[in-house]
Amino acid sequence: MYHSIDRRDDDPHLVTVSPRRFERQLAWLRARGLRGVSMQELLYAHGTGRARGLVGLTFDDGYADFATRAVPVLLRYGFGATVFVVSGRIGEHNAWDSDGPDGRGPRKPLMTAEQIRTVAGAGIEVGSHGRLHVPLPDAAEDTLRVEFAESKAALEEILDRPVTGFAYPYGRAGEREIEAVRAAGYAYACHIAPDDPSRHALPRTYVGEPDGALRLRAKLLRHELLHRSRV
Repeated sequence: MYHSIDRRDDDPHLVTVSPRRFERQLAWLRARGLRGVSMQELLYAHGTGRARGLVGLTFDDGYADFATRAVPVLLRYGFGATVFVVSGRIGEHNAWDSDGPDGRGPRKPLMTAEQIRTVAGAGIEVGSHGRLHVPLPDAAEDTLRVEFAESKAALEEILDRPVTGFAYPYGRAGEREIEAVRAAGYAYACHIAPDDPSRHALPRTYVGEPDGALRLRAKLLRHELLHRSRV
């Protein structure tokens, strides 16, 4: 689970990985015979018994630096990925971090519609991260419908193709939200550490700037021990 690939000292929410560190992390995967893929490809391979050696790479929020910094490196390594876009903020900035009450988060531009179409054309899967990046467990029922259904429809209009994946903002979702995302027509949804992993509550491992070889190995082993037999 990645967010932003950028050079930035001010990163209080720990969402940024430098381009140099990111490339080293991809090199670490490749050196161990692992290949980064989209969630769509990973789940298909899992269903056919061919997921060995594949690692799902996800990027939340849809930052512009995903198109400019992450995608060129991914393509150079022959890796795929899934980017989860906040449909109501396309071409704007990360207001949920930078405009919040504490104002602590750095202001980061988000991908434009054209950039979204370009990364999709390069083979990257585009999924939804909701309409406005709100904490869904706190949302009213009508807000849930907007966050799931309207974000899906908006992205499908941009891409002219189905959008089948969702990532819960802040990684938070209870039974109500998991059932609602399934009912909205998504084939899968990404969580962070669900109590009961499932296709609509897929666990992920956070990757950040400090994650070098030893930390990546420890995180990979921990993720496998916790989740491999449960999803």
